[in-house]
Amino acid sequence: MPFESAAISDIRYDEDRSKLFVRFHDGDEYVYVGVPGEVHRSFIDADSKGQFFAYEIRDQYPYNKIQA
Repeated sequence: MPFESAAISDIRYDEDRSKLFVRFHDGDEYVYVGVPGEVHRSFIDADSKGQFFAYEIRDQYPYNKIQA
């Protein structure tokens, strides 16, 4: 689903594993684990993806940086 964000370029979600993948415009990509489906849906629906990420995802779930 296309969206506009100053910081985030792509959002993907693995529903079976509750993993949220977030790619930033600088090319860095992270996977956040244990993210409920409703949080993913709210993220997609948020008017400001960056603000939602900052308050609802970053520092709320364990994560790993994906090496390119």
